[in-house]
Amino acid sequence: MSLLTAGAILGTNIRVGLEDNVYLGPGVKATSNAEQFRKIRHILDELSIEIATPSEVREVLHLKGRENVHFA
Repeated sequence: MSLLTAGAILGTNIRVGLEDNVYLGPGVKATSNAEQFRKIRHILDELSIEIATPSEVREVLHLKGRENVHFA
């Protein structure tokens, strides 16, 4: 989480997920991606760093969005 926080402070885009890191902190394993998200969200909120909305991320990444992919 410390590298994610540093990256966010420097203005980079960050992401969390168990496929990248299984720890919340030293010796503390995350149980889910959501748990990792909640932790970094709390840290960034405390630092007054704005977090992109899902719609903003889709626009930046040029993604279609759920309403346009027609998944069952």
